[in-house]
Amino acid sequence: MKISLIQMNARPDRAYNLAEASRLMLKAVRNERPDLIVLPEHFDWTGGTAAEKQAAADLIPGGRAYNMVQRFAAEHGVAIHAGSILESVPGHDRIFNTSVVFNANGTQIGAYRKIHLFDIIAPDGKRYAESETVAPGNQLLIYEIGGFRIACCICYDLRFSRLFDRLASEKADVFVLPAAFTAQTGKYHWEVLCRARAIEFQAFMVACGQCGSYKTPGGEERHMFGNSMICDPWGQILARADDRPGVLSARIERDRLRQVRGWIPMEAHRVDVTAMPLATASATMANRRVPDVTS
Repeated sequence: MKISLIQMNARPDRAYNLAEASRLMLKAVRNERPDLIVLPEHFDWTGGTAAEKQAAADLIPGGRAYNMVQRFAAEHGVAIHAGSILESVPGHDRIFNTSVVFNANGTQIGAYRKIHLFDIIAPDGKRYAESETVAPGNQLLIYEIGGFRIACCICYDLRFSRLFDRLASEKADVFVLPAAFTAQTGKYHWEVLCRARAIEFQAFMVACGQCGSYKTPGGEERHMFGNSMICDPWGQILARADDRPGVLSARIERDRLRQVRGWIPMEAHRVDVTAMPLATASATMANRRVPDVTS
């Protein structure tokens, strides 16, 4: 299966973002002929105030971003993993950060709401508070295209290995991760985590990021890491972008999954340790002389 990633520098301007996403997807279709297109997190709207994000959130189904991607999938006969959209749900105080997946007929086959929300203070003092506007999801999603079981995750989810462990236990072959990783964290963690998840759970990692920068309402410029990549289950990087908008493509093969899983049969060796008793010892006890039980 051939996958094309659409790396973008989205801004708080939906008309611009949708036009740019459409332009890059059309470039992918014409030049790469992919079976699946992946868009980044917040491809429809990035930046702005909390109030602007709330106002920009749209319906799923029926919103402008949703309709554009659905129409593109149907017109060009390509499946699309629509990164994430700001989703408004009537009756909810907060919005959702939601991936929507369409098959090559333009039919929605699933949606996933981001579970882990990015509430941190970065080393440079910048504060990120996703949960002020976004509510967490509470359901996982695996869908099937081209004979692959494809699992959904979004950005900050990448840091939580238990999520991937659960998805792997459900026979996931591919993890698709739309993201808007910060440049500061991405420099040290992006490649390490993407490759680690591929290796430890023996699946392809398809990580599609935002790049460039945007300004906060206070004028602070925030940089995104880009570097979208596709890793195989051995941890090899099949394709990697730089820090500019564009299209990145690679072909994934079921034979590679079988090969890697045959070399190191982790599924057969995996032990459920969650219920095992835990013994603890203090440093004092650890330094005591162990009696000789053989005499």
